[in-house]
Amino acid sequence: ANEDLIKEQYVGIRPAPGYPACPDHTEKGTLFDLLDRGDDGQTGLSGVFLTVSYGLFPAASVSGWYFALPEAQFLAVGKIDMDLFESYTARKGQD
Repeated sequence: ANEDLIKEQYVGIRPAPGYPACPDHTEKGTLFDLLDRGDDGQTGLSGVFLTVSYGLFPAASVSGWYFALPEAQFLAVGKIDMDLFESYTARKGQD
């Protein structure tokens, strides 16, 4: 129920792009693509803007993926080696 969400009475995780579990800020673009953007191509129904550097405006805004699943876990992210970096950027179509 919505009231339980507000009181944080749920079992799950809340990873967010740009934080240690999901360090790639560009995934915020994917998240915004999934949301209903306004006519300007940036503002969603919430009134939040995604800047060109993937910041959120207003600054107090947050974004993330919410998984309500008792088995959900955060994954530790260690140092990313060059082979993983090259594989990831190739899959994202980035140089």
